[in-house]
Amino acid sequence: MIDVQNLTKRYGHTTVVDSLSFTVRSGAVTGFLGPNGAGKSTTMRMMLGLTRPDAGSARISGHAYHELRYPVRQVGALLETAAPHRSLTATDHLRWLAQSNRIARRRVAEVLETVGLTGAAQRRISTFSLGMGQRLGLAAALLGDPSVLVLDEPLNGLDTEGIRWLRELLRSMAAEGRTVLVSSHLMTEMSMVADHLIVISRGQLLAETSMSEFIRRHGRTYVRVRTSQPLRLHEELERKGASLRFVQDGSMEVDGMTPAEINRLAAANGLSLEELSTHTGSLEDTFLKLIGNGGSTTHV
Repeated sequence: MIDVQNLTKRYGHTTVVDSLSFTVRSGAVTGFLGPNGAGKSTTMRMMLGLTRPDAGSARISGHAYHELRYPVRQVGALLETAAPHRSLTATDHLRWLAQSNRIARRRVAEVLETVGLTGAAQRRISTFSLGMGQRLGLAAALLGDPSVLVLDEPLNGLDTEGIRWLRELLRSMAAEGRTVLVSSHLMTEMSMVADHLIVISRGQLLAETSMSEFIRRHGRTYVRVRTSQPLRLHEELERKGASLRFVQDGSMEVDGMTPAEINRLAAANGLSLEELSTHTGSLEDTFLKLIGNGGSTTHV
């Protein structure tokens, strides 16, 4: 478990992380969301002992990161700013990490296979593409078979196949009872992998909740209606105070009335409905709405 309590970081007169508190539980993939400059990367760096907080604490399984004797064996981390020595081969880079953390050398070959880099094991890192470099970073994060994963934008540079592979990997690791914290700006992918969400803006917590509850509480839910007489239905819906808009495919999106109410209204006016369905906004729409409104702290 990752436990962050009142974490604060200032640079001069600017507060980047402001009394931030949240918990990342085991057995789930937790998405760490926020707009650019929200303080996500700084928070992750403080978790991993790379940036000293001005106040508060971040503990992993009850310990500060610097207290861990063999950190790679307990916490697998991938940060955007991390960069291995480019003159080394992939194998040499991982062997050095393994030796410094007393990890068996056989793990090097195992993780290279896991991330799909077996064929590039003896290539110098300087020849790697962005996607290959990202896979190597993930191999380093997995090297110690850690119980906790902290990944900052792990999808960057991965192709469609790589993104699908990583999605399945993260889900399987969470299913094994591990703690998985993932920061990403790719909302569609986050909606497919995350069980839980932590959303911050301007260094402060906006929401700490399950994915489903986040969308239910902050998202837009509307009714999609299709009829052969849209103008007549439009008039009747407006009379009842509903707000609606026409969509290019000829349907209408209706806010402010339930499907049952719309159905009764249509029947009372002799209008037949070809479609009547409830829809909920995407994670991206919900996130942008919350950030745009300034947000309100939500704990579930």
